[in-house]
Amino acid sequence: MLKRIDRYIIQKFLSTFFFMLGLIMVFSVVFDISEKLSEFISNKAPLHEIFFRYYVTFILYYGNTFSSMIIFLSVIWFTGKMAQNTEIIPIWFSGRPVTRFLRPYFIGATILTIMSLVLNHLIIPRTNKIRLAFEERYYRDVLTVNNYQAEYPGNELVYFSNYAAEEQRVNDLTIQKWSKDNQPIYFLRARFAKNKPGTNEWQLTDYYEKNYDFPKAKLIHGRHKDTTFVYRIEEMAQRDNAAQALTFTELKNAIERERLKGSKLVPDFEIELHQRTSFPFATYILTLIGVSVASQKKRGGIGMNIAIGLAFIFVYIFAMKMLTVAAVKVGFPTLWSVWLPNLLFALIALVFYQRSQK
Repeated sequence: MLKRIDRYIIQKFLSTFFFMLGLIMVFSVVFDISEKLSEFISNKAPLHEIFFRYYVTFILYYGNTFSSMIIFLSVIWFTGKMAQNTEIIPIWFSGRPVTRFLRPYFIGATILTIMSLVLNHLIIPRTNKIRLAFEERYYRDVLTVNNYQAEYPGNELVYFSNYAAEEQRVNDLTIQKWSKDNQPIYFLRARFAKNKPGTNEWQLTDYYEKNYDFPKAKLIHGRHKDTTFVYRIEEMAQRDNAAQALTFTELKNAIERERLKGSKLVPDFEIELHQRTSFPFATYILTLIGVSVASQKKRGGIGMNIAIGLAFIFVYIFAMKMLTVAAVKVGFPTLWSVWLPNLLFALIALVFYQRSQK
């Protein structure tokens, strides 16, 4: 049963969070518009799509991405205000366990964590498809891929010299297959190739293919050919942030598919998958640190608490970025790169909490 003090703190927690979230998102949208407005105008982006498709999904994505940091600042802000107004002293000296004071904070943190998990795994990947499609059409440079090479299951090597999304055409497509004992069994080369969007159907132009069937190899040359492959162009040509638009199931399948190809995108995809869970759970850690830092009066007042909070956020982001770069560049385990900052800051949170009780 929630007491009056519980409802009071939860209300303060949630209202401060949503106020700060709204304020930060307003500034973010204003800065984003100022940066992209010329591109929107030159590409003739419709006004209703800018605001009701792009910026709605923009607010959902970036608001949720930085929600843990905003929660941290919110806790420091309203807890510091309570400390300055001597509202916390009666609670500390009421004779109840100190952990009782944390209960409403963790109830509020749980509400926001559940919201973030639902958004991360169910809603935002779908809204990101809308946001990224809008950026692709009205803002970003045309997607191009040069010197693509990947090895697919069944000892199948695929190469093309370049691809431009504007033309929807692959140049110099080459496919080679080998047997298990590394003997060539198939070769295909096409000057141009087009993939029908959303399917495995391909159209080849000016091609020749060779089957190394025993005892006589067979060489075929033709002008046009319709065929199917196990891969699609959207899997071969994609931007670095493509994983943001994949649902949980799609992301798991993409990881397995890229791992079979030996793709360099595997760490990026795995980091995206783990961060969808680790970021929401950071809410508990940052809430505990925020309460411990802000629950006592300081000579510098709330400003000192905010300065300390910003320092923690900077160190947390730096540690997270450093470890994710290590995972991508030097093969550090992606699970550890995502969760290690949370584990380290959980220990720091316990130390600060123990010190705050003194």
